[in-house]
Amino acid sequence: METAGYRLCSRQQAACPLKFNPQAPEPRTTRPQPQRVCRPQRPMLKPFTSSTPSEELQMLFFSETLAMVSNTGEPQGELTIDVQRGTHKNISGTMLHCPLVHAFSRGFMDKMLCGNSLLGYLSWNLEIKEQQSHEFIKFHILPMERKMSLLKQEDQLAMTRSIKEGEEVKTEVTFFPWHSTAGFISESANLLLLRVMAWRRMVPSNARFLALDMEGKLCSSTYQALGSQTIQVDHQQVEVFIVEQTVHSDEGIPTSCQFYLLPDGHLAKRVQVGSPGCCMITKMPVIRERDEIEPRPVFEKKPLMWEEDMELYSRFLDRKEELRLSHTRYLQQHPEATALISDFLLFLLLRQPADVVTFAAEHFGPFATCWSPTPGLRSSNRPSPFRALDPESF
Repeated sequence: METAGYRLCSRQQAACPLKFNPQAPEPRTTRPQPQRVCRPQRPMLKPFTSSTPSEELQMLFFSETLAMVSNTGEPQGELTIDVQRGTHKNISGTMLHCPLVHAFSRGFMDKMLCGNSLLGYLSWNLEIKEQQSHEFIKFHILPMERKMSLLKQEDQLAMTRSIKEGEEVKTEVTFFPWHSTAGFISESANLLLLRVMAWRRMVPSNARFLALDMEGKLCSSTYQALGSQTIQVDHQQVEVFIVEQTVHSDEGIPTSCQFYLLPDGHLAKRVQVGSPGCCMITKMPVIRERDEIEPRPVFEKKPLMWEEDMELYSRFLDRKEELRLSHTRYLQQHPEATALISDFLLFLLLRQPADVVTFAAEHFGPFATCWSPTPGLRSSNRPSPFRALDPESF
């Protein structure tokens, strides 16, 4: 499967949520050997926060389909990659939003059915939460099937690998301390990371991460920009940004894969070095562009000359007459209001107090239902009528 070019990228592009055989042999636990791996550099993972998606990352959520073709141009199958916003249950049982990567392919190799699939949940800074992968090839004599599960636990990364050849099943469980996986790029994170590189049209110099080789062991993975190139897609000439990824296995030869990326992250072509076939799009997608926020328009404030506007002035006169009639009708229905106001004005003009507000409060105070009766004898230091009288001050 590796040399035929039907893998999504040298153990870096496929998977599916399939359960393991409950009748499989008892797994054996092995200890990881992270000391054999070069420590990675992580220049591409810093733009995103750990809790919320950035606007740039949300622009990379879309689905795409490529055709798998042989070196003679004959169609051999189909590859689909879908990145969407999903939900994942954390250790405490809380459902959190996260990037969801789903990729799958199905085709023929030398007239034998083969395929693989991938389902991965990531954090917003592209760290692995959970991933399920499955691949198969229907050899006529001895069919082969391989499954792998990655699950982030509290302080470690659990990996379960199951290989079935014919009727024989081998299962292996490995635990990696979480601190030893710093800079680890899973197969699902690789698909999203490539879109980020295409969107920015930039690969940091000496970009080196951790990856898993074919044997499920940690190794280094490097990315290199090969520049731009113009290719033909659906009778159109388009410019693509080429990124080469190389997985450096400690026990085998390095495997390289070249990705031809459109400006918005769509994968136009994928070529695995040494493979007789490739994957390429047959229909030009609609290129997604970043929305440019235009500055808010500034309107000059103009004075409102409503007296000169016939319609506004007419509304003013109508409203004025409406209020006059309403006020007149109310006073006719409540003659006591006129009497109260007349009495107050009469006393106000007769006494002409310096503090009109206090005088008004004392005048209308007896009409309040909660007003305490004024004592016959009290101090000449009269309290304010706006607060309750204190009996101790008398």
